[in-house]
Amino acid sequence: MKVSFIIPIYNEEKTVAQIVAALKAVDLPGVEKELVLVDDASKDGTRRVLKEIEGEVATILYHENNRGKGAAIRTGIVACTGEFIAIQDADLEYSPTDFRALLKPVLEGRADVVFGSRFLSGEERRVLYFWHSLGNNFLTTLSNIFSNLNLSDMEVCYKIFRADLLRQITLKEDRFGFEPEVTQKIARLKCRIYEVGISYSGRTYEEGKKITWKDGVRALWVIFKYGLFLRSTGNS
Repeated sequence: MKVSFIIPIYNEEKTVAQIVAALKAVDLPGVEKELVLVDDASKDGTRRVLKEIEGEVATILYHENNRGKGAAIRTGIVACTGEFIAIQDADLEYSPTDFRALLKPVLEGRADVVFGSRFLSGEERRVLYFWHSLGNNFLTTLSNIFSNLNLSDMEVCYKIFRADLLRQITLKEDRFGFEPEVTQKIARLKCRIYEVGISYSGRTYEEGKKITWKDGVRALWVIFKYGLFLRSTGNS
């Protein structure tokens, strides 16, 4: 089975080469890995690093203007050729070794979509911001109300989709609104969704964390927009 890993990148010169090496090194029996990197107009030395590793990955794409994580993922989807598409952030908050567990229900033919969860796992998790955790729980609960799913971590980066299902929906959110948007739209397809616990080594803002309270407000709007308003009209 071929799995395409989309890595959206913005100002990650210190970590992008490490995450590419880690993803390439992880042993995933029965899986052919395709790496698709999308640089979202980084302003630091990220592009210099990417030029150095161009021969090591399948595809590296460049945005000329900063458009956001969701836009980078949309660009990546077009370039993917795998049967499944997985999302991998370019920082070191998530460990590619967790893909062994995430891909298990896929490889066994039981799942069409797999969400990671930082809250289900018995694995290690760095203790950080209380308000982030509270906000994530609130947004996940609200998302579940409209999607009729029982996810524990809607905002998690690690998501795996059957490629043909992901291409059935029209994604529009440019920034971190991708997470609630794709969740609401995938839920409408009535596919088999699994959730698997993962480890998490979150960053502080001083270490490069990018999501802010503004993204939380946008996520709230996105849940209502795609979970309530557009559902009632039948639009995507």
